[in-house]
Amino acid sequence: MFVTYTHSFLTLFSQESRLARLDAQFLNDLVDFTYKVLPKIVIIGFVAWLLTRVLKIITHRIVRITEHHAAGAARVAQVRTLASVIRATGIGLIMFVAALEILPMLGFKLEPLLASAGVAGVAIGLAAQTIVKDCLNGVLILVEDQYNVGDKVRLAGLTGIVESLSLRKTTVRDGDGTLYIIPNSQITTVANLTRDYSVATINVSVDFSADPDKVLALLKEVAMGVRNDPAYSDVFISDPVLLGVDTIKGSQVIYPVQLKTKADKQWAAMRETQRRIRIALAENKLLPGDPLRVYGSNVHPVGLRNNEAVVAAADPTTAKPNEVNPFTGEGM
Repeated sequence: MFVTYTHSFLTLFSQESRLARLDAQFLNDLVDFTYKVLPKIVIIGFVAWLLTRVLKIITHRIVRITEHHAAGAARVAQVRTLASVIRATGIGLIMFVAALEILPMLGFKLEPLLASAGVAGVAIGLAAQTIVKDCLNGVLILVEDQYNVGDKVRLAGLTGIVESLSLRKTTVRDGDGTLYIIPNSQITTVANLTRDYSVATINVSVDFSADPDKVLALLKEVAMGVRNDPAYSDVFISDPVLLGVDTIKGSQVIYPVQLKTKADKQWAAMRETQRRIRIALAENKLLPGDPLRVYGSNVHPVGLRNNEAVVAAADPTTAKPNEVNPFTGEGM
């Protein structure tokens, strides 16, 4: 009996000693982690956070300086685009390096992880070729300066203002407020509507009876009036250009008027020019032409028609079809 109690006591004592050793080892590991590892993790995390803050401040400061001292809006848009890409790429790189420094301190071995990441990267690269194409095309867009944030563009059949640009995607805001997210791999043709300058063409329709020289002089006077107007003179790059008589259809004669303005600034000047042309034509009693109206031989050499010189064009839909006798083949 005594031997049995003694054996039980020794067994219990050995178990308690083993638990005590485990507790002591755990406490020692916790103390080592608290005094040796945790401060390093905190310092690495703080340095990573500090670097991201410094990167954001620098890019934000660069954009602000460019906005105050840049020569034009195109340069500001370009710097804003590059700043956003640098900020996003830099933050990702800082986080990646910080993770590589912290993981070994937590007991993770980087060699198997990096080897697995290499294999996984190959598999992901084969399965996600579109993402790789997005990033490569995004790099080309930035290097070639195809468009920037704030530009009005036409991409993948969509037109709007570029709100953001990254290596993978471009976001475009349409005129009705719709936001389009376009992967860069789908952008094969870029139409930049705000690069350098814009040209607006106004096709003025005047009746055939009007003297072309008088019409051109009148249009030139109206267009130059808008060009010299203080409200619109700042948007013009050069004087309006009259291309002469472009087409003649029926009694309609087309006189194109071209306005060369700053990029995407042609709309107000074009509307005002059209308004003044309408008033000037009415004051000079010049009627718009009709492409369905034709003349007979009774037309004045200088273009002035007689009172009854206009002959209505025959309607081909009312013409009687040719009838043929099915037995003789002769016309009826």
